[in-house]
Amino acid sequence: MSKENPGVIRRLFRGLWNALNFTRRLVFNLVFLVVLVAVLVAVFGNRVALAPRTALVLDPKGAIVEQYSSAPTDRALAAATGSDVKEVQLRDILRVIDAAAKDARIERIVLLPDDIDGAGLSTLREIGAALDRFKAAGKEVVALSGGMDQSQYYLAAHANRILLDPEGAVLLEGFASYRSYFKEALDKLGVQMHLIKVGTFKSAAEPFVQNEASDASKEADRYWMGGIWQEYLDEVAALRKIDAAKIAGDIAHYDELVAAHQGDLAQLALDQKLVDQVATRSEARALLRAQGAPDGDTFRQVDFKRYLGLLGPENLPGVGVSQVAVVVAQGEIVGGERPPGMIGGTSTAQLVRAAREDDKVKAIVLRVNSPGGDAVASELIRREIAQAREAGKPVLVSMGDVAASGGYWIAMDGDEIWAQPTTITGSIGIFGLFATIPDTLSKIGVHVDGVATTPLAGAFDIRRPLSPQLESILNSVIRRGYNEFIGKVAKARGKTPEQIDAIAQGRVWSGSQAQERGLVDKLGGLDDAIAAAAARAKLGGNYQVRYVERELGTFERLALSFGNSSAVARLVRWSGLTLPPGVVGQGELRQFAGIVESLRNKRFGAFAHCFCELR
Repeated sequence: MSKENPGVIRRLFRGLWNALNFTRRLVFNLVFLVVLVAVLVAVFGNRVALAPRTALVLDPKGAIVEQYSSAPTDRALAAATGSDVKEVQLRDILRVIDAAAKDARIERIVLLPDDIDGAGLSTLREIGAALDRFKAAGKEVVALSGGMDQSQYYLAAHANRILLDPEGAVLLEGFASYRSYFKEALDKLGVQMHLIKVGTFKSAAEPFVQNEASDASKEADRYWMGGIWQEYLDEVAALRKIDAAKIAGDIAHYDELVAAHQGDLAQLALDQKLVDQVATRSEARALLRAQGAPDGDTFRQVDFKRYLGLLGPENLPGVGVSQVAVVVAQGEIVGGERPPGMIGGTSTAQLVRAAREDDKVKAIVLRVNSPGGDAVASELIRREIAQAREAGKPVLVSMGDVAASGGYWIAMDGDEIWAQPTTITGSIGIFGLFATIPDTLSKIGVHVDGVATTPLAGAFDIRRPLSPQLESILNSVIRRGYNEFIGKVAKARGKTPEQIDAIAQGRVWSGSQAQERGLVDKLGGLDDAIAAAAARAKLGGNYQVRYVERELGTFERLALSFGNSSAVARLVRWSGLTLPPGVVGQGELRQFAGIVESLRNKRFGAFAHCFCELR
């Protein structure tokens, strides 16, 4: 009996091993089969011809950005599982609209603006201009909405017709800038915040040292916001052929108008001529079916992502074709290497350098959408811009929604600076913020004492009060930083430091106001800046536009190629695989982490940051 037991045990483990090995090979082969099918579908699945009289459904979801902040693999996984990455690239929207304008198969655009939840006015203005080009080609834009805020409506106003759901509304309210102020709370905690700034209007750090906005901050905000609001009113009024003063008056008396319409906001919007028709989604579908090409119980259509896929790859290198390189500078400016969606002093400077060193690149456009950040990182990028110009390559700057403070720092050395009238810019100023917590510690019975070999040793210890010597040093550093800032702007803009100081002081301007003061050269969008760069480089009409970005790896390109295939998405959804919440769309968290890291790694730093945004 004892001699038989080892044989039985051996056979048992051998059987278990064989079963495990078979299962491993089966799972591996199934995964390989799924990947193979996905690749084949990605290669051949999108080759579908569009029928004539097709409507392009333009339905951007989430934030409209210059550059994705999510990783390619995250986007591929989200697309394959039917989840949404809440980001759409502005360049993709513009490419689709302009291609559709030339596509004889596309009859109209059906615009669905309701899911846009993050786009500045200058971004929307670029899209609106593309819609106007589409209409100029003799085609129609129809907007369908269940209800719009003023940003979404700003885009919808470019449509030939706007159809609003009977339960919907168009809510125009104007712009506001309200912030939380923490001084009283910090006082109760015993935290002492030491603000060192240059610039009467440099209000970015006011919430840490005051309980309310300063008079200077309110004065500046009223001025630039008032300018952008008037741009908004004038443009909407021109598009809808109504009086701008009437729109403003209706907002001021909106409560009375709502009461007079017994709370029917859709009918009110119709009576205000903000929309053309009140219709349910099924009624709108029937109307489009009757006026277009029927497709079952709906109209013949292709969605935005599908049509983008049909356009094929972009920026394929042309043999001997000169290039205008676009370098995107989007997000907070921090030191070091940063992922897309943020500006790293090292990584963004490297992109500019790569464009400068590429012989095919004859001109560079820096696309800025940034409120600023670290002053040292900003200077690294500015130096690369200056070197590109010294190398004989024109560098033009195209400002997006915001290019203020550090965002202006990296822009100032361009041969030309282009902005939209609604761009937020300026804020030329510097501040430093330093916290000490001796009173906080004393509240819980903790006291700090000791000795040092010099008066400066231990001065940066936040447990100790700020010494007069260190405060004097920090003041000198910040003052020098401001003088350097206005001096560089003066040199770049052909003015004296005194002239720049008069319009700097941390004050924010709209794009139109900045042009009037010589901080911006011309008003226009990204396409205008690209065309101007090509003209400066004497390229004529024979050039290619190429975005200079971090190169994707082989796996990332493969993942994107089959992740964006609709057939693959159906296959993965059929398998029951879903994407857990929070896996994608972490751009804001990465931005926040980058800023915290920038502060953590420095005892003290000068920051050129503008906390200026429209709400």
